[in-house]
Formats: sequence, structure tokens, C-alpha cells
Amino acid sequence: MDGECGMWWNFVGRTQSEIETARKDWMEGSRFGEVKGYDGGPLPAPELPPLPLKARGRVR
Repeated sequence: MDGECGMWWNFVGRTQSEIETARKDWMEGSRFGEVKGYDGGPLPAPELPPLPLKARGRVR
């Protein structure tokens, strides 16, 4: 990924909004595939912190 991005739990996005949307989609089961071979329901994503996430650039 070029440019800055943010990460929270298993989600990566260019903006806080993208990560919030990914979390919502995960919790609703509307966007991500099924994990085969796992006996149990999806793990719930933790709540996002009350502070804005900090985007970080790639370090080489």
C-alpha cells in the first residue's frame, strides 16, 4: 500500500471511516468470507477507541 494507512484489529484502511465501515460489515457478516475449518461463530471485533486512529506511512 502506498501512502498512509491505519490499522485496527484485523482491518486496514486509508481513513478512519474505511476502518469503521469494515468493522460494521464484519459484525453484520455482510462483507467478509467464511473461515472454513473453524468450529465456532465469528469472533466479535473490539470496539474502536474513543480517539481518532493515527495513520502511518510505510517504513523501509
